[in-house]
Amino acid sequence: MSLDFTIDDKYAWVLLAGVSVGWLTLWQGINVSRYRKAAKIVYPQLYAEKSEAAASTDAYKFNCAQRAHQNTLETVPQALFLLAVAGLKQPIAAASLCGLWVVARVLYTLEYSAGGPAKRYRGAVLGHVGHLGLLGLATYTAGRLVLVTLNCI
Repeated sequence: MSLDFTIDDKYAWVLLAGVSVGWLTLWQGINVSRYRKAAKIVYPQLYAEKSEAAASTDAYKFNCAQRAHQNTLETVPQALFLLAVAGLKQPIAAASLCGLWVVARVLYTLEYSAGGPAKRYRGAVLGHVGHLGLLGLATYTAGRLVLVTLNCI
């Protein structure tokens, strides 16, 4: 049995939202490079050592910028998958939630990079709203598709 459906033309917004995630991670990488240069942390060293970060504000800020980027990279696959699924039936809502998530990640990165872990919470909370929204919409969409395949609706 096959499941046939039409993708709404508004799915273009989902694609644009997905592309914005690529721009986000590119910007974060540039941000990390800027902090790396200021801290004089050479490749391939991923983070400044604890003693370096304790002795240098630049090294500490580099670690914070690197961690903000790494944290985003840890969640990108799930966010993009949830966006793709949720966008099948609710493209505008899914794209909007992804947009919220991207803006929140920018805020998170700026706050974390400048002030350390204690300053990252506004971006983190907004990011969770976007991420949980995508999770809810994707769950709803997948559940509806399963019910269709079972001839329940």
